[in-house]
Amino acid sequence: MTDAPAPAPPLPDRDWRIIGLIGTGHFLSHFYMLCLAPLFPIWREEFGVSYAVLGLSVALMAAITGLLQTPVGFLVDRHGARPFLVGGTLLMALSIAAMALAPNYWVVLGLAITSGIGNSVIHPADYAILGSSIGERRMGRAFAMHTFTGNLGFAAAPLAIGLMTQTLGLGWRPALLAAGLAGVPVVAAIVLQSRILRDQARPKKHAAPLGREVLLSRTMLMFFAFFLLSSMAGVGVQSFLIAMLDKLWATPLAVASLTLTGYVMGATGGVLIGGWYADRYASHFTFVTALTALSITLLLAIGLLPLPDAALPVVALVAGGALGASRTPRDVMVKHAAPPGQMGKVFGFISSGLPLGSAITPVPFGLMLDHGVPWLVMPTVAALLVASLFCAGTARGGALRAARVPAPSPLPAE
Repeated sequence: MTDAPAPAPPLPDRDWRIIGLIGTGHFLSHFYMLCLAPLFPIWREEFGVSYAVLGLSVALMAAITGLLQTPVGFLVDRHGARPFLVGGTLLMALSIAAMALAPNYWVVLGLAITSGIGNSVIHPADYAILGSSIGERRMGRAFAMHTFTGNLGFAAAPLAIGLMTQTLGLGWRPALLAAGLAGVPVVAAIVLQSRILRDQARPKKHAAPLGREVLLSRTMLMFFAFFLLSSMAGVGVQSFLIAMLDKLWATPLAVASLTLTGYVMGATGGVLIGGWYADRYASHFTFVTALTALSITLLLAIGLLPLPDAALPVVALVAGGALGASRTPRDVMVKHAAPPGQMGKVFGFISSGLPLGSAITPVPFGLMLDHGVPWLVMPTVAALLVASLFCAGTARGGALRAARVPAPSPLPAE
């Protein structure tokens, strides 16, 4: 039976303001994660350190962010998300701004750690606020915009830093100072508008399983694995697609770069399609499965068939779009599985699989290229995505059994 779509009215002004506030903070979070790497050549000369040491700044920021998300999630559930969102965003922004005054690289490294501490607040606080402040029938679009603004932050960071340091000739210190201080008005806006940001309702004592009981349940562990494996697959494509095409088919660098750009653009824009779908239909897992299967097929074609140069960017665009569109229903599935009042810890724990997956992937995929088996890259990506679907299905089944309800029926039209 096909769910009949119904046109939805425009989001109320209040919902747009909430999505805008949370989305802007998420943009900054991703922007700050990627704004240091473009400065590595400059820092190498100025501070006299190796690229390996420079890489520690990004690695530590990501590691601290991932490791602290779960404990921060417990605090968000206990004390409310708004103060943590304000404090975390401010700490993140001021840490980046303070790097402009750093006398040596070790101060930069310390500030990268403090920025990571601030960044660890974003996912648990954002999802707790969105889950409580946005109407259920608009949750998919809210989550989609959250992911979309984060992706824009990743895309904007190298461009903005390059523009300020190279085109405008500001130097790296004014560039980082400007980037960091840009977060201050965002924090001020969150504070001034905080009355429209709702904290999740706290459950009655013993009304639901608490703490580690929730996170160590089979359902949540499977969702964590879903996020982890999806991240491993996605980073494998983004990090090694160009090198794989070169080694397999001697694809020109310009074509390979355009192919990667197509994949990233598709993945970024696809989340908005997924948000639209998630708000109109209840068959989220079926949607995720179908689109992931399409993406697997197209990625295998890129890695195993000598496609024409003109076709590569188009195939990659569709593959990325399919995978991106599957991501928002995934987030909504997690939201529905989270016990009342515990979205902070649930999303903090599950989304920590994303940076962990990013950390695991590069070495094994790099070894495939080093040992002359680049044809293994896309089949490995495909295997990771298939495994992620198995984990998603297991998690969904566990959530339905825990709720003791049948599979969800289509949502009524708005």
